[in-house]
Amino acid sequence: MAEERFLVTGALGCIGAWVVRNLVRDGYATAVLDVGGNPHRLKLIMSEDELARVQFITGDITDLATVEAAVKDSGATRLIHLAALQVPFCRADPALGAKVNVVGTVHMFEAAKRAGLKQLVYASSIAVFGHSEDYGEGPLAHGARLSPNTHYGVYKQANEGTAQIYWQDDGLASIGLRPYTVYGAARDQGMTSGPTKAMLAAAAGQPYHIAFGGTGVFQYTDDTAKTFVRAALAPITGAEVYNVGGASLHMREIVAAIEAEAPAAAGKVTFDDKPLPFPEAVDDAAITAALGALPKTPLAQGVRETVAIFRAALADGRVAVQ
Repeated sequence: MAEERFLVTGALGCIGAWVVRNLVRDGYATAVLDVGGNPHRLKLIMSEDELARVQFITGDITDLATVEAAVKDSGATRLIHLAALQVPFCRADPALGAKVNVVGTVHMFEAAKRAGLKQLVYASSIAVFGHSEDYGEGPLAHGARLSPNTHYGVYKQANEGTAQIYWQDDGLASIGLRPYTVYGAARDQGMTSGPTKAMLAAAAGQPYHIAFGGTGVFQYTDDTAKTFVRAALAPITGAEVYNVGGASLHMREIVAAIEAEAPAAAGKVTFDDKPLPFPEAVDDAAITAALGALPKTPLAQGVRETVAIFRAALADGRVAVQ
């Protein structure tokens, strides 16, 4: 364990914050590279003592020299690349989205290659797939056709192609993971952040309307982070990309779990029953075969832990209802 050193990009984001929390609690030397300067998500889920063990490097992944310097200065032996602009930001500024999500990812692969590292793990997305009706009945298959319908999805598909070429040309191995709807404390941005914002509102005794509904795959933040860490530590050959499994749930089940944990929220959390434009379930047999059984926190427990974090953070001012 002591020999491994991690560099995490996008660590001030939701999944990144939980990845850092897991790494620190597991005893790994951890550095983070992020263009932002506010660690409020990390502070939401980590103690000051834990944060003191993290090496913070401020820098932009769109600059290759910055990325190379961060890899060198951190002494990283393992890379977890999570930095990206999410769907709404890519829609608002496609050029910047491409620069961060595509060029930034190329820089991560190039920096890893130049540093002599043999592998890295990066975040792809369920957004590389098309509408649920494009795939027929049953869970989305591991090798299903990619058909993104957003700039963000197109950029993530490009990154999967980049990974293939770095393996083909340079022998740099990788695993890309495709999360779906991730929920939990620190999830406060992006198209699918509504359920988590509803949990925060419920913890504060306020109403909230979730802008989508239907059935989809839900993944607890801590489970998603643990999956990235597991992938980063696995011996990798090739450029594999895996769908990340979870519970296939209707939004009314999410609302019911919120109301069960915060009874005062009964009737105050509503949703638009228009589903997200993605398949309702995914087949995660391939990732399980590659990495072993992965954590899947029951919905009730995930909501309970999230509401508890929010209640504590509301009480001491670390978070406010948006």
